[in-house]
Amino acid sequence: MIGIGIIGFGYWGPNLARAISESVVSRVEMIADGSEKARDRAGLRYPSSRVVANPSEMFRDPAVDAVVIATPVHTHFELAMAALKAGKHVLVEKPMTETVAQSLRLVEEAARRNLTLMVDHTFIYTPAVQKISGLIQSGELGDVYYYDSTRVNLGLFQRDVNVIWDLAVHDLAIMDHLLDQHPVAISATANGFLSGSPENMAHLTVQYDGGAVAHLNVNWLAPVKIRQTLVGGSRKMVVYDDMQTSEKIKVYDRGASCGDGPYEHLVSYRLGDMSAPALSSKEALLTEVEEFVRSIESGTVPLTDGHGGLRVVEMLAAASQSTKLRGHPIDLVTLKEAS
Repeated sequence: MIGIGIIGFGYWGPNLARAISESVVSRVEMIADGSEKARDRAGLRYPSSRVVANPSEMFRDPAVDAVVIATPVHTHFELAMAALKAGKHVLVEKPMTETVAQSLRLVEEAARRNLTLMVDHTFIYTPAVQKISGLIQSGELGDVYYYDSTRVNLGLFQRDVNVIWDLAVHDLAIMDHLLDQHPVAISATANGFLSGSPENMAHLTVQYDGGAVAHLNVNWLAPVKIRQTLVGGSRKMVVYDDMQTSEKIKVYDRGASCGDGPYEHLVSYRLGDMSAPALSSKEALLTEVEEFVRSIESGTVPLTDGHGGLRVVEMLAAASQSTKLRGHPIDLVTLKEAS
């Protein structure tokens, strides 16, 4: 059984700790948090685990095989690098780091030490996203034309990252997993309407080398919570509504096509059936923990490895650059070559 240390017991850390403790392949060996109140909560919930203020104790403990980092983004790089240098496998909360250069250094350090570096892109492990991935891989959707997502709610306002790095990061990770295409350009606009807070609403467009396009709408200042994604293919289309308790995925046998020859100006429509495939009820966090442990024990590459985390940070950085240029598209290929 893999002994795991958790750094950060604030908002997301308790969820990760619960999944680790519920897994049959891992245990919560130690919890570190600088807040006394957080340590008190952790001690009550996990009395058999050591609770400390300084994560350096975790790095020195041979009973800790791996470290999970659930702290603010600006702390990710230093904590992850210290853990890797101590010989610990690392699972770090999204986004992996603040900059592309930091992400690249972590990827290189993990490879040099033959350690697992994994990013907590939880949505990749949801049964819904896995089902969509299967539909794409099997060819049932045909060629993917577009990915259109609305991810809005009222709050939770962050202080260290804006809405792109907090919410759009989910869709960028999902697209990186789903699409067998490479992003070539990204444009974004963002605005903030609360004094002292980062941008709270944004719109992003991502162009892919295979012709697909993605549109993302993210907002912390919406009156309702919406988590809806449309994936359009040449054969079928998918509506993914994460707010639904059942039928999160609906597959529509619908589409449009143009005629041939002299009839090419005519558009014909296909209006077939809708199906709602059954989804597993297994929690995504539990699947993620099992993937982390499997990678550690077998030496295989996890589904959301450091390279994937790096690609997502590259898109986030490009989107941030575009917002400063009022939506001017950023060439991702040129940006990657320059870095």
